[in-house]
Amino acid sequence: MTHEKNILNRYLLAILIIFSFIASVPFLSLHTSGNETGLSGISSSNTDTKKAKNPFFVTRGTASYYADDFHGHKTANGETFDMHELTAAHRFLPFGTSVKVTNLRNGKGVIVRINDRGPFIKGRIIDLSAGAAKQLGIMQNGIVKVKLEAYTPKS
Repeated sequence: MTHEKNILNRYLLAILIIFSFIASVPFLSLHTSGNETGLSGISSSNTDTKKAKNPFFVTRGTASYYADDFHGHKTANGETFDMHELTAAHRFLPFGTSVKVTNLRNGKGVIVRINDRGPFIKGRIIDLSAGAAKQLGIMQNGIVKVKLEAYTPKS
């Protein structure tokens, strides 16, 4: 009987951990449509985000940025981090994913490319390069509430 209770307790713990993870993802919504062909015509340097259509992932939360301490170091996908480029770190979005980031305080938007993993601070959903943070107007505060819209990486 004790062995059966141990097995049951392990299953219950596993289920609790899974549900805790799901509950920790704020404002999560996934969108799929028949047309997920990418961002035709939008490059990471193009801030005209009105052309982008059919995001497969949309969420809201807190963004931060990282710069000097990581400039020149390798990112999780093997690239050398350039704090002036329009890139970002996200916990699970695939490398190469284009993400429209909108500052909910001032309405400014930028499209970044995911090339790193993070952020590793509770409550944050994306770490932006300094170049992206500058375009969003968050250099002084360091953090801001944002909306993320992720699009299928170009093939």
